[in-house]
Amino acid sequence: MDFTFTEEQQAAVEAAKAVFGPVAPDSVPSPALTPGAVADDFDRALWSKLNDADLLSLLLAPEHGGAGLDAIALCLVLRESAKALARVPLLEHTATAVAVQTYGSDELKEQTLPRAARGEFVLTAASAGRTGHDPAQLAVSARRDTDTWILDGTQTGVPWAHNADHIAVPAHTPQGRTVIAVLPHPHEGLSLAEQISTTGERLGELHLDSVRLDPHQIIETDEAWDRLHQLLTTGTCALALGLGERVLRMTGDYTSKREQFGYPVATFQAVAVQAADRYIDLRAMEATLWQAAWRISTQADGALPTVGDIAVAKIWASEGVRRVVQTAQHLHGGFGADTDYPLHRYHAWAKQLELSLGPAAAHEETLGDLLAAHPLG
Repeated sequence: MDFTFTEEQQAAVEAAKAVFGPVAPDSVPSPALTPGAVADDFDRALWSKLNDADLLSLLLAPEHGGAGLDAIALCLVLRESAKALARVPLLEHTATAVAVQTYGSDELKEQTLPRAARGEFVLTAASAGRTGHDPAQLAVSARRDTDTWILDGTQTGVPWAHNADHIAVPAHTPQGRTVIAVLPHPHEGLSLAEQISTTGERLGELHLDSVRLDPHQIIETDEAWDRLHQLLTTGTCALALGLGERVLRMTGDYTSKREQFGYPVATFQAVAVQAADRYIDLRAMEATLWQAAWRISTQADGALPTVGDIAVAKIWASEGVRRVVQTAQHLHGGFGADTDYPLHRYHAWAKQLELSLGPAAAHEETLGDLLAAHPLG
């Protein structure tokens, strides 16, 4: 069996390296040095470069201006973006566009996808619910009222909400179904409160008070939210992998140059063993990521549902990226806490990725439930 990436996927990686390579992580605003939000907007110049490289439409079909690639290609690009701490809503934008393309009405597709493919529309998704611990769709109610839908509720921690043109908001109906409202921003009845993430970026707390939407703005397929949530979670694993790989590289470079007793500290057994353990973490993160992305891309049968592979990937991503940055801080010594050095930025981003879309414990619970429902052997 051939496990190599396709030519199209490899081309996406090369394009991503060309775009993200010049981005200096120490130019990313520091949450430790900036009170409040680090910036009012994401990196629009970088967003434009992603559009020029056709990386904003990777997963969209050619008829919508895209390349028609799969989740593996997206994860490869996200991996490169995290190495540079790229301040762009690439994951949320792409995942929401895919949901609209797959499940949205023809009118919704026509309104959003061509402009989303060109980066003129910015899309994001609400996935944390009201508390960050409960299913996101339970935070908002949606009911049909003759020729419109009415939404009420609150979604917290929505990334890039203040800068997005449309926000995908999951909601539950009185019949127990899950729908996705593709909500224009601004919109009557929608208010946004500012929240600050661990990275210092602005998040939005969405308050929906009798928000009315036309039927074509509602995706009524129950499967749609599951698929969108799966892609968001797997993409977060790709970001964690890319960040962890860059941090371990930084640690290797530093310990190879830092000397004690006349020798580089990298030659000390205690240092080498810790670095080796973190390398093993990264390889496990990578293997489980590609398994999850492949399952999403192919919907191939497995011993467990696709959500099981995604849970395993997120467990490794959350635990692995935390251990990588902790070891990096330890091996850098006091230098790791120097705010003129970018490691503290990576540490803040790692903590955000560890908890986004659920910490390891939440996915361990999911995996346990799946194993109980689908006993192996």
